[in-house]
Amino acid sequence: MNPEQDWVEQAKKNAAKEAVKHVEDSFVVGLGSGTTAAYAIEELGKRAKKKSLQILGIPTSYQAFMLAVKHAISITTLEEHPTIDLTIDGADQIDPELSLIKGMGGALAREKIVAFASKKLVIIADENKKVQTLGQNGHPVPTEALPFAASLVMRKMQEMGGRPVLREGKGKVGPVITDNGNVIIDTDFGPIQKPAELEHKLKCVSGVVETGLFIEMADIVYIGKHSGVEKLFGKTVRKC
Repeated sequence: MNPEQDWVEQAKKNAAKEAVKHVEDSFVVGLGSGTTAAYAIEELGKRAKKKSLQILGIPTSYQAFMLAVKHAISITTLEEHPTIDLTIDGADQIDPELSLIKGMGGALAREKIVAFASKKLVIIADENKKVQTLGQNGHPVPTEALPFAASLVMRKMQEMGGRPVLREGKGKVGPVITDNGNVIIDTDFGPIQKPAELEHKLKCVSGVVETGLFIEMADIVYIGKHSGVEKLFGKTVRKC
């Protein structure tokens, strides 16, 4: 691991350590997916053991499920606990309003459902994820879509000015398939000046299951830096 990677991974760990401090006894916790959220699951397991906390986790992917089992976190479901006390998750980009792009790990639909069901959404990331405008630097917006509608969804995204690409698997032939049995379309819209408007347009396309735009959903964001952790507070709405 080179020095750049080393500090980034440590920054993620530091942010995760701060985030899990919000978890209390008897909490139902949403468990995000991806490399950064993995640190939170590990730290949550340590905190639960050290503090003798009785907590339940709702994983957003098979990856999160396996990590929870590894770190002795008991699993539950949305059917059993439709209201979640707290969700901890990562993000791919974070703008000054704390709107997010998520989904490069492929679990965006379940992540958004769990976040929507949560009383509080805590996001953790390293400072490289902070941007002035979502979509800058060519970062795509992931969209989960029904396989049957993939060509239609991609055509509609092109009409919106985007450059869509069907996400291909690594190590296997063919597209990435989500835990829901759907495909992911990554679309470069360039810098997104009105993310809420784009979110609405994308959700109006038949065949779109969910988008990676998380607008006004984060309550707290912990940003791991070269030294220390920055804490930011969001303006949450969580409405349709």
